[in-house]
Amino acid sequence: ECRHRESFGKPAMKPSEIVHHLNQHVIGQEEAKRILAVAVYTHFKRTAQTKADVVELVKSNILLIGPTGTGKTLLCETLARILDVPFVTADATTLAQSEYVGEEIEAILQRLIERANGDLDKAQRGIVFIDEVDKLKATNAQMRGPSGERVQHALLKIMEGSAVKLSSGAYLDTTQVLFICGGAFVGLDEIMGRNHSFGFISTSEADSQKILDRLNARVKPTDLNEFGLIPEFAGRLPVVARLNALTRDMLVRIMVEPQNSIYRQFREVLKGEGVELHIEPVVFEQIADLAIEYKAGARSLRGIFEEMVTPVLYLVPDNPAVKKVVIPSLFEDAKFFGAPAAATASE
Repeated sequence: ECRHRESFGKPAMKPSEIVHHLNQHVIGQEEAKRILAVAVYTHFKRTAQTKADVVELVKSNILLIGPTGTGKTLLCETLARILDVPFVTADATTLAQSEYVGEEIEAILQRLIERANGDLDKAQRGIVFIDEVDKLKATNAQMRGPSGERVQHALLKIMEGSAVKLSSGAYLDTTQVLFICGGAFVGLDEIMGRNHSFGFISTSEADSQKILDRLNARVKPTDLNEFGLIPEFAGRLPVVARLNALTRDMLVRIMVEPQNSIYRQFREVLKGEGVELHIEPVVFEQIADLAIEYKAGARSLRGIFEEMVTPVLYLVPDNPAVKKVVIPSLFEDAKFFGAPAAATASE
């Protein structure tokens, strides 16, 4: 049992321990993991404070920036699971399309209570992930859309912390709820390229370049303002972590390495039938290549993988003599060992 469960809401887990747990489920994105871990550690330090503490720690909500399918939602889900706190997701696009934004926000908080099994105190220390916040603006270089800006204003109060009255009559205080927002923010790099021009003299040229690179890579509130987030909304998201686009190697690792990887899942399914599943390394590379072509990040991996193993899952239950299945290529039929000669994946 993880040490953090010993006392809910207290920072029993060190940032390094949080990263260690994230590494078992999320491949790559090392910097983003460290930023998240430190922010969460600090957040739970804050929730554990008492009135006797002299210095009050201010909540720091988090903004995750990265292309679609890079693991923003997975990071948040995993984080909530290892910390044993209630977690809900919301879609900013849906909020923007709603005529009654206040009711939609209330529904999000109601779901948080449900995830906490009705425990209001636990719900008030949960995590809310709001995806696609970059869509809360107009496109084609137009002025910010009124609906998107309206949602930004509506979210401000709960992100900062307020007691929200629910339809049930109960009040949920969001002061200690951690809000994590995510989005692809396509075009932000161009804005940063125009706005960032840090330069200085250092005693060490190597040190100077390292600091220069770090400053130029940092997303500033003014960059987010120019992109389309109102200053007040961007100000509620002081911690910014960037996720990199997934490489071919990372996509391969995602299918194989995590505790709950898709390969492990299907090996377990076939193991229940008394069958060993073996997939040649080249297959994962082929799947990764297709996923890159689809431009959907890790999201497309499961669909491609399931399409590949469907013929196998169809045949195995009807052929109890099969003891091992080998998939040599994404473009070849699976090989069955111990099965009648007539059994092939193409049947």
